[in-house]
Amino acid sequence: MFLKTTNSKEDCFLKKLVLFLILLAFTSLQAQEVHSVSLQEALKLAKENNKKVLQSQLEITLAEQNIKERKELRLPDVELNGMYSRITNITEFKGNGFLNGKEVTKAIPEIYEVNSTFKMPIYVGNKINNAIKIANQENEIAKIKSEKTENDIELEVVANYLAIYKMMELQKIFEENIKEEKSRLKEVQSLQKHGTVTKNEVIRAELQLSDRELNALTNSKNIKIALHDLKTLIQIPENEEIAIDTTANLDKLNGLDPYDFYMDKALQNEEMRIASQELNIKKTELQLVKGNYLPTVNFFGNYGFYYPNYKFFPPNPYLYTLGQVGIEARFDISALYKNKTKIEQANKKIEWQQMQSEIIKDEIQDKLYKEHTQYQEILEKFVVVDKALDLANENYRIVKLKYLNQLVLITEMVDADNALLQAKYNKISTHLDAVLKHYELLHTAGILTQS
Repeated sequence: MFLKTTNSKEDCFLKKLVLFLILLAFTSLQAQEVHSVSLQEALKLAKENNKKVLQSQLEITLAEQNIKERKELRLPDVELNGMYSRITNITEFKGNGFLNGKEVTKAIPEIYEVNSTFKMPIYVGNKINNAIKIANQENEIAKIKSEKTENDIELEVVANYLAIYKMMELQKIFEENIKEEKSRLKEVQSLQKHGTVTKNEVIRAELQLSDRELNALTNSKNIKIALHDLKTLIQIPENEEIAIDTTANLDKLNGLDPYDFYMDKALQNEEMRIASQELNIKKTELQLVKGNYLPTVNFFGNYGFYYPNYKFFPPNPYLYTLGQVGIEARFDISALYKNKTKIEQANKKIEWQQMQSEIIKDEIQDKLYKEHTQYQEILEKFVVVDKALDLANENYRIVKLKYLNQLVLITEMVDADNALLQAKYNKISTHLDAVLKHYELLHTAGILTQS
């Protein structure tokens, strides 16, 4: 009996241990899951999941609800009121002097009242129509801002992605260079043993290797930081590791169109359209202020049950009803002299917004010209960096051959090595800079989504 109990406990413990190990392994696999994304996939995920994009979409919903709220101003206002109270008798003082000749009239002590009222605007100086118009214009701005947010996030994703790509390519160069530096260090140490080079040569080679290893370490940490930023942009869960797909084609260089082509498009980009809608709002607000000069006309009515009937005195102890329907008109005479300043302010706001639109146009024109010129410059660099890489490779080959034959010092070898590394990086960097600049040019022109 004792042995059976012991075996049962051991079996239970073993089952729990196995289950724990399975869960631990599953959790470990989850924690190590790597999500490799291409640039196009990253852009898609950002549009679907980025919090700023989702927030801008909520702003559209709020703007649409604001339109509904303004339209409800056309509906009648309806109220239902009820009242119950108790009153004292009526005391009159009919004698000469203060509080003399008191005479008390008994009143009906309870008062009941239930009534309803409604008022519906017929004409209020076109203010309701203008309020609805402003709400529609604000809704258009919300839509354009949402579009701009998506494009801004898209450009941010592209910039982040290409920066990671550039650092990863640099990391490959560092790793290749570190292998070469280690091999060179062994060669120098071997030459020192044979007395053909000095200790200083060995130290110089060791310093060069240490410098490369430090650069590689710093660069690898920067890659991790940039990957985390990208993960936040596209909302990848924290327990997933992310990597970019460096095998995908990033070539977006479809040629450079003339500056005027981009400028014509830029005049209709998001910033210009927002400025145009802001100007329209200011003009509608002017019409809204002018409505203060006009009369308001409302259709109204009320109906109620009352007890007792205090329309007569002494009051009658009867329940009675009374209804009323009609049209009321109001005209604010004070608006003739109070509204002038508001009109002036509204006109100045229109002038300010017109000036703001011109300022935005100038800024876009300058930015576009700068990016167009920079893109052209980068494209022209392709031939230069290719030639520079060929020259750096040839220079490195010659200097290395001389170094192995003890015809040059290690400092010249290090210089040639640095020049080759820089030439390799310049070739990769220039290509990726061109891709990014192309995206920036399309973004400023407002045609990024059409690419």
